[in-house]
Amino acid sequence: MSDDRAIRTAGRIFTIAAIYGVIILLPIYSAEPMMAKAGRPVSHPELLYGFVGAALAFQLIYWSIGRDPLRYRPLMPIAVIAKLSFGVPTAILFVLGRVDAVTVTLSWIDLLIGACFLFAWRITRAV
Repeated sequence: MSDDRAIRTAGRIFTIAAIYGVIILLPIYSAEPMMAKAGRPVSHPELLYGFVGAALAFQLIYWSIGRDPLRYRPLMPIAVIAKLSFGVPTAILFVLGRVDAVTVTLSWIDLLIGACFLFAWRITRAV
């Protein structure tokens, strides 16, 4: 893969991930009332809102990497860890019967994105 193509590919991976993340995360800010109606009240809303806020902040990091993959390449392994931090525990919780199929499916998407981040890091290594 040419250097320019590798940089463009890495940039697209991170930019698409950032956009996807914002689309998925923003509605969670309004999820608390729906969860209460479904009989699953949030006992610690600060954790819910803190998680969403931190995750949205990471979307800005992904966006920044997407804008300049070479400059922010050292952040790419951290981005992989961020994706693993949701995907791996959720997969374990699913095996233990503690999360539903929808949640584990979303975690698989995060694992796929994490694999794409790792790919982006590898292809920009030689540049």
